[in-house]
Amino acid sequence: MSYSVGLIGAGYFSRFHIEAWDGLPGTTLVGIADLDLERVGATGHPAFSDPAEMLEATRPDIIDIAAPPGAHADLIRLALSHRPSAIICQKPFCTSRDEARTLAEEAEAEGVPLVVHENFRFQPWYRAMRDAIEDESLGRLHRLTFTLRTGDGQGPTAYLDRPPYFQTMPRLLIHETGVHWVDTFRFLLGRPDAVDADLQRMNPVIKGEDAGRFTFRYADGLRATFDGNRCLDAGAENPRLTFGTALLEGEEASLRLSTDGALHRRSFGARHETEVLRPHTGHGFAGDCVTALQAHVVAALNGTGPWENLALDYLEVLEIEEAIYRADETGSVQELD
Repeated sequence: MSYSVGLIGAGYFSRFHIEAWDGLPGTTLVGIADLDLERVGATGHPAFSDPAEMLEATRPDIIDIAAPPGAHADLIRLALSHRPSAIICQKPFCTSRDEARTLAEEAEAEGVPLVVHENFRFQPWYRAMRDAIEDESLGRLHRLTFTLRTGDGQGPTAYLDRPPYFQTMPRLLIHETGVHWVDTFRFLLGRPDAVDADLQRMNPVIKGEDAGRFTFRYADGLRATFDGNRCLDAGAENPRLTFGTALLEGEEASLRLSTDGALHRRSFGARHETEVLRPHTGHGFAGDCVTALQAHVVAALNGTGPWENLALDYLEVLEIEEAIYRADETGSVQELD
């Protein structure tokens, strides 16, 4: 089945949405709405300055919202009024957990799947990790550690080649970046029982935190730690492919992710590793995870795959994010109900 797609927003990250839709079989990007008509026109797609006009003129099956959080509520409600087959909305999702819950419930009441564009769980190395966890070949799991080292946060010009508002966000590392691993850890290991955190601001020109760590705690002793620092690097050829390195350790074997996207397995007691995934050589953003997320929406609409990151489910990510900030502010472990 073929689906028409309308995209709202043509900012920094939307180019990955456009590239993915253009290459995804069974979809046609029929319009893009953004105030910068010249920028939209350069994509070769029909350009509109008003989202309402674009939706009325094109009537897309899938509405993809790639706009800032402050616009999400109005745009989701506008999209719902057109009764599409599905809505996708970028993260950070809405301006608060209460607003996110309200919009998720409105979409649920209308019977329209509302998917949060949380794409890191769709990276091929995390799908392979999930397969290994599900077949229990790693044995009892003890530790999952991700070390983020993007190297883009030093000096007075930090992030200005990205969305420049990164410099003024009151919450940066976790709210904008670390939330990817809140969702990925949850995808791999399930909901944690508690979290603790220690966050820092290393670059004085920015407002929010740019370094720190959080740890998911599980009742069986398993721990999952995100250790991030945007001022340090990992010597990666492409620091935005994996954003860092990961190690998943079980009693029978471990999996190690390197910055080139390769995934290696080492059996307990062994001195050598075997290759599970070769270094990533494909195109697209971060393992082509944008295409993978969008393809999952198409598959779900066709009944050939499950829905992931529906907005009601994604509320759990926002709950955990809030607990991480509370843990840092209070210096205490935060239990999750």
